[in-house]
Amino acid sequence: MKPDSDMKAPMDRQTRARKEWMGVLARTGTESLEAAYARLDPEPRYEHLRPPEVGMAMVRARAEARGERFNLGEMTMCRCSVRLADGSVGHGFVAGRDARHAELAALFDALLQDPESGPALRRAVIDPLSAALDKGRRERAAKTAATRVNFFTMVRGQD
Repeated sequence: MKPDSDMKAPMDRQTRARKEWMGVLARTGTESLEAAYARLDPEPRYEHLRPPEVGMAMVRARAEARGERFNLGEMTMCRCSVRLADGSVGHGFVAGRDARHAELAALFDALLQDPESGPALRRAVIDPLSAALDKGRRERAAKTAATRVNFFTMVRGQD
C-alpha cells in the first residue's frame, strides 16, 4: 500500500470531536481565544511541555481532485504543548507565527479532554466560536456570489 493512500481508518467519536475542536481553535483568532480564556474561573494552572515554537510545514496538494500528490510549498506554523495540573496534555498547531494563539489552543485542547468539564466547556466556548466561523464563511461566500458573472454561449443558426 502506498503511504499516500486514500484509505482512512475509522475514527471514534472522541477522536472526531477532538479533531473538530482543534480545527476551530486553530482557525479562531487569538483575541476570541483570549476572551474565552478570561472567562475561565478558576484560571487553569499549566506548564509547557513544549513552549510555543515557530517552524515550517510542507503543504501538499493534489493535481485535480484525484491526481498525484505534490509538494505545493512551505508555510509558517507555530506549535505548543501544555500539561495541566491534573496531568491532562493538550497540543496546539496554528498557521502563522502567533505563539500565544498556539498556547491558548493547546490549553483549551487539554481542558476539553476532561470528561466531566469538557462537554460544558465545549458548549460555552467551541460551539459559539464554531458558529462565528461559519457565519464569517457564509458572509464571505455571499460577497463572492454577488460578484459572480454567469457566461453563456449563443449558438448561431438556431431559432
